[in-house]
Amino acid sequence: MERPHVNLLKCYFVISLLSGPFFFILFPYLFCKYHTLRYKFDEEGITVAMGLLFRREVHLTYSRIQDIHIISGVIQRWLGLSEIQIQTAAGSAAAEITIEGILEYEELRDFFYARMRGFQNALTQSPAPSAHPVSEVSSNETVPQLLAEILSEMKASREALEKINLKG
Repeated sequence: MERPHVNLLKCYFVISLLSGPFFFILFPYLFCKYHTLRYKFDEEGITVAMGLLFRREVHLTYSRIQDIHIISGVIQRWLGLSEIQIQTAAGSAAAEITIEGILEYEELRDFFYARMRGFQNALTQSPAPSAHPVSEVSSNETVPQLLAEILSEMKASREALEKINLKG
């Protein structure tokens, strides 16, 4: 698990100071959030965990990522930070996962895009060639023979699909 950079705690402190009288409510919450915030980037996806009293853990596979946004406020830019918001096709306008306190945010965004494209390319590649070779049609064959061959190929394909459905 990866933790956010210490500058995020400084950012939380400045934001809390700017909230005026709400500092004593906001800063303890953000302090606990900072100390419990964890990120994990593995081969399958992204996991974000946080929370002291109410633990929240979100796992998102790279194949579900639809859009990635980098957002930097004035205070975040001053501290060299940014947050990455990751959206899915779940229908919500809000980000599914927000990764805060990252210094190398552009490299991380590029890493996510590469993973996301890798999964999308694997899904869009053409299927493997058929196990049954298709024979060439000669001009000497008659239409009924050709139709009989097509029928046998269709039956073989159907049997193969039924076997796959039984296994799945």
